[in-house]
Amino acid sequence: MRIKTVQAWWVRIPIEAAKQHRSDFGQVTTFDAAILRIETNDGLVGWGEGKNAAGSAGSYGALVHMLNNEVGPQLIGCDPADIGVIWEMLYNGVRHDSAAQNGHAMPQLARRGISVAAISAVDIALWDILGKSLGVPVWRLLGGRKLDRMPAYASGGWASTEAIGDQLKSYIAKGGFKALKMRVGAMDGAPHISAARVRAARQALGPDVELMVDAHGTYTVAEAKRFIHLAGDLDLAWFEEPVIADDKPGMAEVRASGSIPIATGESEATRYAFRDLATLKAADIFQPDPAFCGGISEAMKIGTIASAFNLRFAPHLWAGAPCFFAGLHVCAASPASFTVEYSLGANPMIHDLVEETVEAKDGMIAIPEKPGLGFTLSERFLEAHALRG
Repeated sequence: MRIKTVQAWWVRIPIEAAKQHRSDFGQVTTFDAAILRIETNDGLVGWGEGKNAAGSAGSYGALVHMLNNEVGPQLIGCDPADIGVIWEMLYNGVRHDSAAQNGHAMPQLARRGISVAAISAVDIALWDILGKSLGVPVWRLLGGRKLDRMPAYASGGWASTEAIGDQLKSYIAKGGFKALKMRVGAMDGAPHISAARVRAARQALGPDVELMVDAHGTYTVAEAKRFIHLAGDLDLAWFEEPVIADDKPGMAEVRASGSIPIATGESEATRYAFRDLATLKAADIFQPDPAFCGGISEAMKIGTIASAFNLRFAPHLWAGAPCFFAGLHVCAASPASFTVEYSLGANPMIHDLVEETVEAKDGMIAIPEKPGLGFTLSERFLEAHALRG
């Protein structure tokens, strides 16, 4: 079995006005991603996804061009089952032979950003192909699944102080969720405004619902510490991305300033960044995004680091179907995982891009049983929303 064709598209799906929301990313009017299709010479197709932009909107022209014109040609003729070998080949670039012979990484200079986003898309697609070729779901290849259903949390929460309680309670009604995440940070302005919104949410939900907050990295260290002081009595399950990912020492300072667990990692790429988070004692919960961190292969390594440092693991899955399903398999196989992110904002990249129904019931989401990643992509829908890079 050999790789025959590689094709990526910038997929941009409009979000109808009534379902749009506004956050620190502005008004979100589209859902965008790089979707990758890899086909083998015996007709098997694997689907991957790469991400390089904040939130669900952004520009994917450069990433798609890279996949089609730089990465894709290197893959033609490769054995798709050589997933780890291909990962290291793409990461190390022209020095991949030397790296393989010497037994340590010698990555190319542009080893992060869209380079790893492209590797992520390839890696996810190759795991999909391997599972399909063997007739088993990907979690079986990762060591098995610990649960056939995983607890999920509803991710959303942009409403004002007056409306946030009703918005979050509507999430419980939609999927029986017992854990909810809301947005805070620059979208509100000062930390005391965010804290007031969170206090209103807690009062509406009562003490028995887990409540998380996500600042999208928009606070300074001082602002994040101020928020923790103001919200320290609200029993928050975690405070996500309090400061920018580039300030790991600042993240550690925020974590040390209070008792709210710190979650981070959606903007981090590769095991090396998460090693630094662990050794700096900067986080309690790792949140790698499979479409950005390096794919399924790297997400599993990151989960191992979390387990080794007695941390927890909850991948960032505000994403399209290939990334979301990849995250389900990783969570099922990772000892440190404990919850799955389920977006309650408009997400046509999950719900309309695949033929299966993706839903949470009683606050749980089923782990796929079908071979590969376990979804059937609607190529007609993709073609209707694809921009060729």
